[in-house]
Amino acid sequence: MDPLTRVKGFLIDLDGVLYVGDQAISGAKEAIEFLTREQYKFRFVSNTTRKCRATIARRLSLMGMDIPEKLLFTPPMAAIAYMKNAKKERYFLITTGDVENDFDPTGMCTPSMRPDYVVVGDAGEKITYDSLNTAFRFLMDGADLIALEKDRYWMAPEGLSLSAGPMIAALEFASGKTAAVMGKPSPAFFGLALQDMGLLPGQVAMIGDDITTDIGGAKRAGMTGILVRTGKYHKNLVNSAAIKPDYIIDSIAQITEILQNR
Repeated sequence: MDPLTRVKGFLIDLDGVLYVGDQAISGAKEAIEFLTREQYKFRFVSNTTRKCRATIARRLSLMGMDIPEKLLFTPPMAAIAYMKNAKKERYFLITTGDVENDFDPTGMCTPSMRPDYVVVGDAGEKITYDSLNTAFRFLMDGADLIALEKDRYWMAPEGLSLSAGPMIAALEFASGKTAAVMGKPSPAFFGLALQDMGLLPGQVAMIGDDITTDIGGAKRAGMTGILVRTGKYHKNLVNSAAIKPDYIIDSIAQITEILQNR
């Protein structure tokens, strides 16, 4: 049976699926409009840790996609819930951009304070020996490690670039601790969006450009996996991967055709 026959909703990645850099993917806006008209539920699940949700929504609006902030699910949301559940909210944050705006500023620690958690996202130029060493010392003093995401790389405007995953791996190796991963492919992260839609995993398809975090994570969670050939898609990596998508499409624009012809 075609897996899409039972699909009532979609989880959709942002970077590499709706846009690359500051350029919208051709047909992305129309695809979202089609899903809206056909009354499919959808949420946007992104591992981006450089921008807060308000900034992401504004950026999408400038590209012609008016997507409400409430439909955006990002790793900081999961991290905040994780810390509140543990009743420990003091954190040392290593990120770049304005993602810190999604966090409660009263819990943020400076290098001279002792946090409950070291929280690491894609920090770009803020990843230095000093910042990693400060994080390492906090971990050795008892703090736990939270990875906002653990992607290996992402597609920057100038080409493939290292993401947070290699930095997390370095801290895990040095401290002997294992990070709690907040973003994709964490089942708990997917679960936040599924719960918000009121759908079961078997009723949802994930549209993404990463064979491991998007498709692998979705399929392990019981969802259908749709890989797009935009963004970080790399044919050789897909061919050699043990993970097999249910569909591989040229871009999100093609989802309209597939749903109409199923």
